[in-house]
Amino acid sequence: MTELADRLLGAVQGIRRVVRRRVRADVPGTPLPGAQAELLRVVADHPGIGVAAAARELHLANNSVSTLVNQLADTGLLRREADPADRRAARLEITAAAADRMAAWRRARTGLVAGALAKLSEEDIALIEQALPPLEKLLGILKEQP
Repeated sequence: MTELADRLLGAVQGIRRVVRRRVRADVPGTPLPGAQAELLRVVADHPGIGVAAAARELHLANNSVSTLVNQLADTGLLRREADPADRRAARLEITAAAADRMAAWRRARTGLVAGALAKLSEEDIALIEQALPPLEKLLGILKEQP
């Protein structure tokens, strides 16, 4: 099982690394550090999320997420709004600039991987499709673990 885990991680990390490098070359703008990009994804998926909830989602300390929020707000990619129920708490929203940037990255990533998939045999594509449900289940298990 350890060898399978190692091979799986190597393949997934390798794909992510190659895609990230290739997309950085094709999409204009300064690349965001991974933690900033992850926070933007969390906020896009959960508009109005608070800093503490985002920290839990990312498995980071609250102060680390606060630093990321400040950095992204300074670059115009994230907006903080006071929570009407508790004026001391902030609710996070991505800006239109962040949404546009994320959409461009998503299109570039999807296009790159779709192009590579098109070079595989039908049998290989079918195997990847069959592997997706258990991989998604594995992701859910990993997310639930402390």
